[in-house]
Amino acid sequence: MRTTTALSLAAASLSVLSAFPAAAASAQVRPSGLELSLLGRYSAGAVGAGAAEITAYDAKTRRVFVVNAERGTVDVLDLRDPRSPRKVATLATPGANSVAVHDGLVAVAQQAADKTAAGSVAFFRASTGEKLRQVTVGALPDMLTFTEDGRKVVVANEGEAASYCAGAVNDPEGSVSVVDVRTGAVRTARFTAWNGKEQQLRAEGVRISGPGVSVAQDLEPEYITTEKGTAWVTLQENNALAVVDLDRAAVRDIVPLGLKDHAKPANAFDASDKDDKIDIRPHPVKGAYMPDAVDHFRSRGRTYLVTANEGDSREWECHADEVRVKDAELSPAAFPDAARLKQDSELGRLTVLADSPKDAQGRYTELRVFGGRSISVRATDGSLVWDSGSRLEQLIARELPGQFNFDNEENDSFDSRSDNKGPEPEGVTVGTVRGRPYAFVGLERVGGVAVFDLSDPRDPREAGYVNTRDFTGDVEAGTAGDVGPEGVLFIDAHDSPTRTPLLVVGNEISGTTAVYEINP
Repeated sequence: MRTTTALSLAAASLSVLSAFPAAAASAQVRPSGLELSLLGRYSAGAVGAGAAEITAYDAKTRRVFVVNAERGTVDVLDLRDPRSPRKVATLATPGANSVAVHDGLVAVAQQAADKTAAGSVAFFRASTGEKLRQVTVGALPDMLTFTEDGRKVVVANEGEAASYCAGAVNDPEGSVSVVDVRTGAVRTARFTAWNGKEQQLRAEGVRISGPGVSVAQDLEPEYITTEKGTAWVTLQENNALAVVDLDRAAVRDIVPLGLKDHAKPANAFDASDKDDKIDIRPHPVKGAYMPDAVDHFRSRGRTYLVTANEGDSREWECHADEVRVKDAELSPAAFPDAARLKQDSELGRLTVLADSPKDAQGRYTELRVFGGRSISVRATDGSLVWDSGSRLEQLIARELPGQFNFDNEENDSFDSRSDNKGPEPEGVTVGTVRGRPYAFVGLERVGGVAVFDLSDPRDPREAGYVNTRDFTGDVEAGTAGDVGPEGVLFIDAHDSPTRTPLLVVGNEISGTTAVYEINP
């Protein structure tokens, strides 16, 4: 199905099977497509303010808990009729960034008014909203999750900087807190053992870039997935992954995630927002994956990680780490065709890491971009198993050519994100439908959710795409449907009020929580 107009908001559904011929499918696994149909939505009534971000679900009460950053609350939605979600309560959670639920217990990560100060985790009873306790964790707790047994809550304390000004650096340490749910005791895994090893980490491929700070200050935990006493934590700005021993509350390893070679045809992308066309092709550029969300799944007895490779830059007082290629001095040895590359129709408009490698004269010898514009499957040691390459941009070019690389703040922005991270895959979750694992990935900019069949971890296949954004509406006026997916939540058929799998998506720009039914 090729779509150039707005999708119906009453009953939007779109199924996309693999772009490859059936004969090219794996001999062991054939791709299976899914159809995602919009059942209903709840609107918080605020646009562009983060009024619907991360979501969590309690199966017993059939309630969805939605972070409403605009109001500093968690909105509680009754999902017994997913065609008509309704707000039934709010939890007072100032500074809320993330929410998770396990067996009737709700945990909320809350940053302090001064984001560089210690944050907290508040616990509530899902059925009544009663606040049970609050514990102190690290600076800027950005995400949290329960372990599978529900005994621990693991918190990514991002420790984001407020300033890098000389003599006034204000950058707290990143860390990972482990909260004992029964006692409320908090232990924190820190990165101080790597202080003084900046050069070693850089040589290994870990990005350490904050001026005048230690390794522990520079590392910024973003998102967590856990299994059997181990947590894998994305360090987005550092293009790395931390492996944490939850029993000891100690960081076991820091793993670099490597670079993506965009000179390869499979990793092609559109680099210009000023050529008024879709132009996906290889470029002499490397990509730092810089994943945001991470989840895990098992296949043939092995555990794999799946990441949404969004990319993120630092732009704080006295420090910014991005530059456009046309404003960068390129090494004539590395880029003999620099004049051509700096044209707007080539790489001139492309935003790259300001700390990309340089020669002794300060000229760039390599250009690295933020994010992989992809999802990846990795082994638990961080090694790359598979990457979607250019498939997300190719998907949008095929299904929504009139809205290719749209921004999420306006409905007239064709190609406007091509120079900077493209569709920006941000949230990802894994769910099992009829015995098959699928990755559901939210595309922050153009919107919608893409689906990949993970049955063969070394060769996942496109399995669906849905977009319930109304491209004829007005984003600022709140008439553009679902815009800016942030949190992506899978509800298993066993726990679903309809006895069919559901996907719940919090859309931070439109302030809407959308509920989709999933069918093979």
